Amino acid sequence: MENKIPNQEDRIRCRWCNTTNPLYVDYHDHEWGIPVHEDGKLFEMLLLETFQAGLSWECVLNKREAFHQAFDGFDATKVAAYDEEKRLTLQQDKGIIRNRLKIQAAVTNARIFNDICQEYGSFDRYIWHFTDYRTLYETDRTTSPLSDTISKDLYRKGMKFVGSTIIYSYLQAIGIINSHEEGCWLARKNAQAL
Repeated sequence: MENKIPNQEDRIRCRWCNTTNPLYVDYHDHEWGIPVHEDGKLFEMLLLETFQAGLSWECVLNKREAFHQAFDGFDATKVAAYDEEKRLTLQQDKGIIRNRLKIQAAVTNARIFNDICQEYGSFDRYIWHFTDYRTLYETDRTTSPLSDTISKDLYRKGMKFVGSTIIYSYLQAIGIINSHEEGCWLARKNAQAL
């Protein structure tokens, strides 16, 4: 019997996915939980997740293109070099979340991201070594011993806005943790059948 990918309209998705928002549906279907190994994308998702702190992911996702423009295409080297004038400009940008502390954290985190890349050869090697390059499958969690460990290590290195909940969300976003719910067309058993 041939397995078919359900039509866009027929797909059952995770409960959190707002199916009336095309950006959210596209993110759920084509990004969330899919392993990411490219450092530029890993930095993009880390930056966006830090801005999510205290807000909904949908709010951040709706501003993603504005973030892309404001933060030089999520180039970690450029972001790490932002001076006070650039940070003040970002605080006036109505397209993004204009939280001064989060903007400063983005600059600090970019510097540390680059330091980690130097130390490990890539951020990919750093972040994926925690699971020996394996994806973990679990649902209905907001933190885990893994996110606790990575959060503590990133704080120790000097990053900001990287608490365990944010890091857990980040790990889901980059596919280290796959949390598609049972019944979702992308749940583990369904994804393996594709």
